Amino acid sequence: MIEKQYNIMPNTGFARPARMLVSISAKYLSKLVLEYEGIAVKLNYSAQSIMDVMSLGIRPSAPFYIRAEGIDEHQVLQSIEDHFSKMKVISNV
Repeated sequence: MIEKQYNIMPNTGFARPARMLVSISAKYLSKLVLEYEGIAVKLNYSAQSIMDVMSLGIRPSAPFYIRAEGIDEHQVLQSIEDHFSKMKVISNV
């Protein structure tokens, strides 16, 4: 299992990153979990996952965590970091 911490840049929302995370989760075998303020949401490819992530109300500059567990956990987290970098919405990547 691998866990990484991220922060949303100030003055940005989390809708696009939420959609991206759920989309990436469908491409890998590892289980992904997003945790914010002690509440964990499983990421799987569904509209409900996007709504679950959005319901966390992740605030700009607040830390959240993504855990990956499985045979391709390193690849899935690298893919997430690559997408976050391209989107320029996450700091501490």
